[in-house]
Amino acid sequence: MSDVVLTTNFPGLTLAHRGKVRDMYAIDDDTLLMVATDRISAYDVVMDDPVPGKGRLLTQMSLFWFSLLGDICENHLITADVDKYPDACAPYAEALRGRSMLVKKTRPLSVECIVRGYISGSFWNAYQKSTLVKGFQLPENMQESEQFPQPLFTPSTKAAAGVHDENISMAQMASIVGETKAAEVADICLRLYQRAANYARQRGIIIADTKFELGELDGRLILIDEVLTPDSSRFWPMDSYQPGGGQPSFDKQFLRDYLSSLTWDKTPPPPKLPQEVIRKTQFRYEEALARLSGKR
Repeated sequence: MSDVVLTTNFPGLTLAHRGKVRDMYAIDDDTLLMVATDRISAYDVVMDDPVPGKGRLLTQMSLFWFSLLGDICENHLITADVDKYPDACAPYAEALRGRSMLVKKTRPLSVECIVRGYISGSFWNAYQKSTLVKGFQLPENMQESEQFPQPLFTPSTKAAAGVHDENISMAQMASIVGETKAAEVADICLRLYQRAANYARQRGIIIADTKFELGELDGRLILIDEVLTPDSSRFWPMDSYQPGGGQPSFDKQFLRDYLSSLTWDKTPPPPKLPQEVIRKTQFRYEEALARLSGKR
C-alpha cells in the first residue's frame, strides 16, 4: 500500500462534494462515484498528513459489511469493479481500483445514526454529570467502557463542516424526521449493529459503538456511505477488554489520544503528525480489516 492519495482530480468527471475523507463525483442524475482518499480527520478537522492505503482499507471493509448485512437493509452499492464503471471513468481506472464504489444517489437523512453497545466517548462524558443522558436513563454506577444492558440507538445532529455534532434525544429526532421514520431508522440500525457485533466478537473484536449513514431512495431507507469502518466505529480487542477506563483500539482513537496530548485547540490548522503516529494508526486499521474479514 505504498500509493498515497490525499485528494483526487479527475478531469471530465463532475466533482459533486469533497468530504473529510471521500471525494464524490456525479456520474448522472442517479449515480455517484465515491472515492475514499487517505485523508484522516479527528475532532472534525482533516489532518494535513495522510495515512497511506487508508482509503483502500475503508473501501474493502465497507464492501465486506455491505455483503454481510445486505439482508437487513438495502445499500447503495452498484459495483466496486472498476472494469464495470461508465466509460468516463476508464482513464482513471487504476487510481480508482480498490478505493472506489459506484453507488446509487440517495437523499441522506438529516441526522446521524449512532448505536452504542458500551459507554464511551461523549456519552461517558455526559454520564459524569447525570445518569439521564439525552432521554436515556442509564444504570447507576456504570464504569467507563462498560457494556450497556442493551445496545442504544443514540442519534445526533449532522453538523456543518468544522462544527461538532450534538447528541439528541429520540423525541428530538422524531421532530426532525417524523415519529414513524425515526422508529424505523432506530430498528434498522440496532439490527445492523447486533448482527455486526455478534460477528465481530467471534473474531476477537468488540464493536463498542458505530455510526451508520442512511439515505432515502424512492421512499425506501438505504444504507449509504461507509459502514463499520475504523473511521466510524470504536473497535476494541476482546482479549484486553477491562471496564473502568479507556480501551486499546483498532481505530483512530490512537490518533485522537495523541492529539489530546498536545496543546492544539482542535481547530484548523492541524498539527504535523509524526511518522510513528501515522504508522501505528495505519497498523490499527490494517489489523481491524484482517481480523474482521481475513484480508490485508
